[in-house]
Amino acid sequence: MRIVIAGGHGQIALRLERLLSAGGHEVAGIIRRPEQAGDLRDMGAEPVVLDLESASVEMVAAVLQGAGAAVFAAGAGPGSGADRKDTVDRAAALLFADAAERAGVRRHVVVSSMGADASHPGDEIFDAYLRAKGAADDDIRARTSLDWTILRPGSLTNDAGTGMVRLEAHTGRGPIPRDDVAATLAEILDTPATAGLTLELIAGSTPLSVAVKDVAGN
Repeated sequence: MRIVIAGGHGQIALRLERLLSAGGHEVAGIIRRPEQAGDLRDMGAEPVVLDLESASVEMVAAVLQGAGAAVFAAGAGPGSGADRKDTVDRAAALLFADAAERAGVRRHVVVSSMGADASHPGDEIFDAYLRAKGAADDDIRARTSLDWTILRPGSLTNDAGTGMVRLEAHTGRGPIPRDDVAATLAEILDTPATAGLTLELIAGSTPLSVAVKDVAGN
């Protein structure tokens, strides 16, 4: 299957690209900077240079054409202000979903954030981030033309993955290695019955493949 990942140079995305390409998938990662291309190739992914803050729906749909799944893993990142939380974490997420609809790519997986809520209060940058993520999640969940799954990880760490997680509609807060987030995403992509679910993910005691099958009802 061809899988297109928005935010292809992110820490989770790079790990996911490696896993998916090793699993035999054809992977493309959308990146903003040409100098990031080599890192994607190292992971077995095809780099596509495209700025989601300025691209048209048609431009993104052309990249998604023929894909079997789309993954939104982009983010404005640390150091960005509230404006870019809106233009990337919300607006780019909706642009990517619009493009997926136009290209006929139904399977749509979103990397969100625990606590994402369009009505989250507060004036800090992280508050703006949670509002942007929440607004994007709400919009995507209302789309009947997408088989969406929204994954909301807890506090991300660079610890080595253990493969042991807690994956539920509501887990409570906790840490989760980026390795295990990427591995869970790969498992979700291989489990179509996770469509329509919003899931929280933290470190736990269940093998992640079992955790995904459990939430999917398999």
